[in-house]
Amino acid sequence: MVKEDSRKPSGYKEYVAGLFAGVATVVVGHPFDTVKVKLQKHNTNAQGITYRNGFHCTARILATEGVRGLYIGATPSFVGMAFESSLLFGIYSQTKQSLQGGIQSSRPQPQVIIPSAAFAGAIISFVLCPSELVKCRMQIQGTDSLVPKCSGYSSSLDCALKTIKSDGVTGAFRGGSTTFLRESIGNAVFFSVYEYVRYYMHLQLKSGSSDHNNLVDMGIGILSGGLGGVAFWSTVLPLDVAKTIIQTAPDKSSLTNPFQVLNSIYRMSGLRGCYTGLGPTILRAFPANAAAIVTWEVAMKLLGIKNN
Repeated sequence: MVKEDSRKPSGYKEYVAGLFAGVATVVVGHPFDTVKVKLQKHNTNAQGITYRNGFHCTARILATEGVRGLYIGATPSFVGMAFESSLLFGIYSQTKQSLQGGIQSSRPQPQVIIPSAAFAGAIISFVLCPSELVKCRMQIQGTDSLVPKCSGYSSSLDCALKTIKSDGVTGAFRGGSTTFLRESIGNAVFFSVYEYVRYYMHLQLKSGSSDHNNLVDMGIGILSGGLGGVAFWSTVLPLDVAKTIIQTAPDKSSLTNPFQVLNSIYRMSGLRGCYTGLGPTILRAFPANAAAIVTWEVAMKLLGIKNN
């Protein structure tokens, strides 16, 4: 079914809703992300310093640093994710409206969803790269005896300043091409899964003549957002592993080509090494992305935007 969409672009409102979604993502997902980054850094290291699994890594962090250790590096995450999520959801929504050209279909259109999501992902990669570099370098620090002593940063700002001082402004964008690939591909997958799951769940509810209320909408948002997040990370996790290695390498002459990095990891640890951190990543993906989508949809409603 195709119909005219007389709705005017709502300008800044999609970006405001996306900002709230980003904050929700960090609050729910950052502890899982810290575990993921530590596993990716230390379990792919040639020195063989390893955690047995995500639970072992979490237990070590809690034992040595407490809950605060799980939120190390959260400051650049809050700033980066709030801005990034604002851009992601805003650009996606407005690009989708533009590609539809005023004709809005009730059925998901992959020729609209995929380029809109990939374009939004490409744009936000330029924001994400420096904030994630700081976040990752902060996260690999710690007092855990299993981890070799890293060059200390007293704060996220200290990390950013030292990085720029030693590597120049371009050093803050180390791993940029990998982040670009991860976000373009990953978000095309995320929004495709989200839109299709959301569409078919609404279709089933209509055919079943179920009462449609805010609680049902929230349930659909949780499932569609959660499954979209799982699909995102299942698809691009090897690129994320490569990005962590590239961004946390102490030597600025280290490899920056993600495929060369992954080839090196594959030779050392096989396919399993390329999916290091899969457990905490998937555990994080569902609740963090569910929280993002529910927050985004609620914010859109409160701001008077219809989410088609």
